[in-house]
Amino acid sequence: VQLQASGGGLVQAGGSLRLSCTAPGSIFSVNSMGWYRQAAGKQRELVASITNNGNTNAANSVKGRFTISRDTAKNTVYLQMNGLKPEDTAVYYCTFGFGLGVTYSPLRWGQGTLVTVSS
Repeated sequence: VQLQASGGGLVQAGGSLRLSCTAPGSIFSVNSMGWYRQAAGKQRELVASITNNGNTNAANSVKGRFTISRDTAKNTVYLQMNGLKPEDTAVYYCTFGFGLGVTYSPLRWGQGTLVTVSS
């Protein structure tokens, strides 16, 4: 199973980016999806997750700035990132799994996409 993530890049502080991740329909319809990130020298962090019926959860560090959503017709999950800060700089990973928020458990990881926020 492949998860195709895209949308990373270089942006100035205060700017926006939207990450996208496409999954096979058989997975997308039954599983939760989640975005993790890992900054250099730091532990991997769950940024946001969404269930197959659209319930969402976001980490406190990004709440109010990042929004996770899904497009069932396109089997795609998005992470809209607004008000980006230099501390958001990390490699972002798309995953699918079960649960939501603190109960989210990833089953498969996609390749990472680098987000760099300059000050």
